[in-house]
Amino acid sequence: MPLQYLPGRLDRAAQVALLRALRAILAEAPLFTPAMPRTGKPFSVRMTNCGPLGWVSDRHGGYRYQATHPETGKPWPAMPNALLELWQVVAGYVAPPEACLVNYYAAGARMGLHRDEDEQDLAAPVLSVSLGCAAIFRVGGLIRRVPTRKIELKSGDVVVLGGEDRLAYHGIDRILPGTSDLLPEGGRFNLTLRRVTKPN
Repeated sequence: MPLQYLPGRLDRAAQVALLRALRAILAEAPLFTPAMPRTGKPFSVRMTNCGPLGWVSDRHGGYRYQATHPETGKPWPAMPNALLELWQVVAGYVAPPEACLVNYYAAGARMGLHRDEDEQDLAAPVLSVSLGCAAIFRVGGLIRRVPTRKIELKSGDVVVLGGEDRLAYHGIDRILPGTSDLLPEGGRFNLTLRRVTKPN
């Protein structure tokens, strides 16, 4: 299954309910600032995770998945049922997700072109949910020099990268402040569901 773009997949009520669940996750697993391997340069986004595994990055350990928050040492909170149900309906994969990476984009934050390739199970798609201000999402091909296309992702939109697009380069150019009133603090949350290990 190639890239699926599902605009408005979550209505306002579903967004509010998911945000409420997300606030509880943040209370247990606060946002932290990851750093690039080798250079230690901080990301412009802050992040946390929920589910059995969480994605982290720092200067010494690099990109990886682990079962605990890097600052509190506690296990990640459980993934909300709404996300597990969305995965079941939209992802079309036999096994459930194991990690939900939560990125918070404040004004000026961005994410350069990259591929999600730290997972053992690359047959599983990556499912992304947007909450809050719109963002300019850029997606290209399997090599960095392939031309990219832009999609304006709005609150409630869902994107699934699967099939031949599972390892496509993608990123966030910028967010568009003032385009949503869902988050009182402004900005955007992006929730990315991933299967990390291969099913038995």
